[in-house]
Amino acid sequence: LTAFRIVQEALTNVIRHSAARSADVLLDWEDADALTVQVEDPGPAGHAHAGGSGSGLVGMRERVAAFGGTLEAGPRPDGGFRVRATLGTTTKGAT
Repeated sequence: LTAFRIVQEALTNVIRHSAARSADVLLDWEDADALTVQVEDPGPAGHAHAGGSGSGLVGMRERVAAFGGTLEAGPRPDGGFRVRATLGTTTKGAT
């Protein structure tokens, strides 16, 4: 449910804050204990709600933190915006 809500909110942000009309959604199981959810839009930033005053990213951070995960959100170097959440923990290298 948390992964679904992150994708839902990230896509809502694309609609509200970007001039893009498409986005890429990636779900990746790094191993049995971690799921990466990534949503990217190609940009450019739109004019509607520039700067944002909502709680979308804050809510995503709270949801991810509840699972001991991480959230990275920000502009991509080549334009657009990326939200990347990792839920769970990885056990690579563990003994």
